[in-house]
Amino acid sequence: MSDLPASQPPKRGRARRVHALVALRLLEALRDQDLPAELLQDEDPSRTMPRRFGLSVVVYRQIRAFQRDARMGARLTDEEVDVLFRFVIGWPDGRDVFKHVGRSLADARSFRGVHRILPTGLRFAMARSRVRKRLKHLFGRPIGGFAPGRFSIEGRSLLFVESDPSGEACHLLVGFCQALVERVTGEPVTVRQTLCQARGDALCRWEVTEPAN
Repeated sequence: MSDLPASQPPKRGRARRVHALVALRLLEALRDQDLPAELLQDEDPSRTMPRRFGLSVVVYRQIRAFQRDARMGARLTDEEVDVLFRFVIGWPDGRDVFKHVGRSLADARSFRGVHRILPTGLRFAMARSRVRKRLKHLFGRPIGGFAPGRFSIEGRSLLFVESDPSGEACHLLVGFCQALVERVTGEPVTVRQTLCQARGDALCRWEVTEPAN
């Protein structure tokens, strides 16, 4: 592999490196998942049903604060984001929440038309470059490196593993890579995590394994 970082654990100091957009998307995903599907007319949920996370005034205030921080390009410490990661880990369907957050963090810029004029190899080269740059922008550091092949990203002692020894947080990168690769290449793909330090592997690896059905 050409650019896999050393296997030493990252220094988790007080440096503000993680873009506030990451925290915003995590909190929004939890809010949206926990909102009740419907409310009866004239129902007062604070009286007729248990207090829910998605209806919390505190959560809405924090979301507005993160929205402001994200617009300003503010950065958070690893520890501040770690709190939200660990909160999602204990959530029902936390794996799906992480995957959804990953997709929402993929760059929204359009690559429409690129897949019609470039060969497949160049399209995947563009996808690898875009994933690398976008992850560095969001997390304030390189996140893994690419192994030889169409698309295979690897890393050791990444923020996801440091925050979540169970490995659920790694699905953020599954959703992120799938969304960005599809957007750049114009092809439906399946991204799988084929190795995971949380399962005892020496490193984490995410690969495009096959076209999506």
